[in-house]
Amino acid sequence: MDDSIPMTREGHQRLQEELKHFLRVERPKAVQAIAEARGHGDLSENAEYDAAKDHQSFVEGRIKELNDKIARAQVINPAEFKNSEKVVFGAKVTVFDVNSETEVTYKIVGEDEADLKEGKISVTSPVGKALIGHRLDDEVQIEVPSGTRYYEIVDINYE
Repeated sequence: MDDSIPMTREGHQRLQEELKHFLRVERPKAVQAIAEARGHGDLSENAEYDAAKDHQSFVEGRIKELNDKIARAQVINPAEFKNSEKVVFGAKVTVFDVNSETEVTYKIVGEDEADLKEGKISVTSPVGKALIGHRLDDEVQIEVPSGTRYYEIVDINYE
């Protein structure tokens, strides 16, 4: 089974920057907070020490998670697919929503990069999954939590 995580170069870079931040800033802050809390005496009744240990546990867990995602990253450059006629990972897809009679553009990205406010949807979301593999002018029926949506693909762009 392939356990790679598809992501764009920007998403990969963002994870690397977050990892650096946790290693260079958050981890030392957590160690310092524990040291300060130890200086306040009895650890068995020291809420500040418990909070510092909890924060350290969170920081170490996030570092481990980021390292794992970076190690399993499959960085995909959408520009490599510019001659493709199908919707693939990384494509910017403009669809006409038949239900609301509006056009909307989505960029299909990895789970960690998804941000609906920026028009980025996850490749594993219902809309992302449904659009993958379709061509220009295809009509796509998508089951979403709010019901069935009907989209017509009006543009596919690979940046």
